[in-house]
Amino acid sequence: MKKIEKRAFLCLILAAALILGLGFYVVRYVLYGSRWASFAANRHLYNSQGQLSVGRVLDRDGDVLSWADEEGTRHYYENATVRKATLHAVGDAQGKIGTGALTAFASQLSGYNLITGAYSPLGNGNDLYLTLDARLNYIAYQALGGRKGAVGVYNYETGEILCMASSPTYDPLDPPEDVEDNPAYDGVYLNRFLSGTFPPGSVFKTVTLAAAIENIPDLFDRRWTCTGSTVVGGETITCPHVHGEMDIYDALANSCNGVFGQLAAELGPEVMAKYTQQAGLTSAYKVSGLTSAAGRFDFTGTTGQLAWAGVGQYNDLANPCAIMTYMGAIANGGKAAVPRLILKVENPLGLPSLPQWTSKTGTLIESSTAATLADIMSRNVIDAYGSGRFPNMDICAKSGTAEVGGGNSPHAWFAGFLRNEDAPYAFVVLVENGGSGADVAGSVAAQVLDALVNGY
Repeated sequence: MKKIEKRAFLCLILAAALILGLGFYVVRYVLYGSRWASFAANRHLYNSQGQLSVGRVLDRDGDVLSWADEEGTRHYYENATVRKATLHAVGDAQGKIGTGALTAFASQLSGYNLITGAYSPLGNGNDLYLTLDARLNYIAYQALGGRKGAVGVYNYETGEILCMASSPTYDPLDPPEDVEDNPAYDGVYLNRFLSGTFPPGSVFKTVTLAAAIENIPDLFDRRWTCTGSTVVGGETITCPHVHGEMDIYDALANSCNGVFGQLAAELGPEVMAKYTQQAGLTSAYKVSGLTSAAGRFDFTGTTGQLAWAGVGQYNDLANPCAIMTYMGAIANGGKAAVPRLILKVENPLGLPSLPQWTSKTGTLIESSTAATLADIMSRNVIDAYGSGRFPNMDICAKSGTAEVGGGNSPHAWFAGFLRNEDAPYAFVVLVENGGSGADVAGSVAAQVLDALVNGY
């Protein structure tokens, strides 16, 4: 009898282990089945050259950017410039561009589902529509003029990224043979918009200003005099020009390092760290499943180093996508839509998949502070950049000229947003070693926004 009891108990343990194991498998199948099915060794999805042989990638207007023929050979858009401009969004056949749809969204392209797996009776996968407008990417790429950098524009209400360009790039139909050795292609596989971090320069002064608005009661009554340099904590904070007497509006328009260095030192490291974190600049975003790079900021040094950090220098590193999202939050009263790249997915019968949901950020900036900051940034465009460069746009912006040392030209930044009711767009432009943010990056932004708002 005891033997029977022991065997029965052992059988119960084995049955419980079986049920637990089956449950564990089912959970993992639901969570990771699409990843397993889209593994590069799956001959049902990939041809003998290792290229994804199912699914089409289209832009938001239905322009086909990449497709596979009946033999499984991968093709791309007919215009070489468009192919270069959309490389980091579409991807390459070899899978070297990690943020490209052919790699990042292979499971959506394959037509995978929980019932049939990756099998499709029609055998040609899904149509994946990106939120991007290929023409905007074309214009952004042309405006960059072969310089390294990134351009991003998105709808801060819906999260749809309309433009995501990264340079250097190459034609996926004609990859350069010297891509590994030619300095012109340094970092070519990196999507600078999503995966890069760079010194933000004066674009970061919008964070310092937000902190000052909320923590310095007499900020708008103060006056400063810039002589070209200011000593803060024993360290000289320099400006490229003598700005003379200013209020806070003039200080932002002049992008005076002395004023914002003093403000950062007065606010202190804890406050600066708090507002930088709140702005989302130290966080990573999930962009349709792609993880953006998180920025890094150091406010723990001397008072002089804190002053430099407060103007976007010292050890500051920011991600362009995060800067753009923060601009969207200022425009949208404190919160913005999280950026996304997938517009919709349709199966071979033309039936759509589940809708792509818009998710919101947390509160990146208090609503009243956002309204005040937006007004200052709007005046900044009028006083510093010229609103005539941006026709038919209620634009708020801040430029940045970030020193990088080593005898290199500074990085040029231009970031901001539109307040037009029919154009709820935030944007960011980075031109590596481009020089003046207002002139160089501002010119790129003007060309892209003009096409977006006023037509091609």
